Amino acid sequence: MRGWWREIAGLVLPVACGGCGRPQSELCESCRAALYGVAPQRVRPAPEPAGLPVVHAAAPYENAVRAVLLAHKERGALPLSRALGRALAGAVRAGTGQVGGPGPLLLVPVPSARRAVAARGHDPAHRIALAAAGELRRGGIPAGVVPVLRQRRPVTDQSGLGASQRQVNLAGALEVVAGGERLLAAERVVLVDDLMTTGASLTEAARAVEAAGGRRGPGRGTGQAAVVAASPTAFAINRNC
Repeated sequence: MRGWWREIAGLVLPVACGGCGRPQSELCESCRAALYGVAPQRVRPAPEPAGLPVVHAAAPYENAVRAVLLAHKERGALPLSRALGRALAGAVRAGTGQVGGPGPLLLVPVPSARRAVAARGHDPAHRIALAAAGELRRGGIPAGVVPVLRQRRPVTDQSGLGASQRQVNLAGALEVVAGGERLLAAERVVLVDDLMTTGASLTEAARAVEAAGGRRGPGRGTGQAAVVAASPTAFAINRNC
């Protein structure tokens, strides 16, 4: 109900840019350029956790991009999911190297904790994934979203935790829902999220998919993941990838 109210409110209340606050625009030209105006890049956190898939991100998590993601996630600016989905779709395309290809892509969002979804009134990564799949289909790439991952145990709030602490906090926390393994085995899977900081969430998601027998990526054996944004330092590390 809360999500629907926010959708309606966005249609009748004055519009301000989700990135810079400029009036009369949901997302101004300058903030759109920051979000998806440059080519997505492969990103790697430091330290890089073992088992992390190959991750592509649309933009560094800073300035306008940070503001847009927080507005969507924490302040319920749900219409911004369209622009965020466009950015995520670009990162998916960069990672899969596709302009069509055999068979559809299956976007699997990293799930938020149930209490976080309840507090926000929506699941940000799932909503953005749906928008990204629509963007990919409009571009001629068959794509769908299946939220087959779920938390199998409670986890501590990640804010304030370091890289190693996040890995310990999330280790074994995710699982594939019953029946989800059949979908993961049948399609080319790309793990998706709104943000990557240390890579712990994507690493755990990849472990859960592999444990269920799922195969990820365009070759069904190479892990692929895509995010809207990643830490600026993850962009700065050039390892000839």
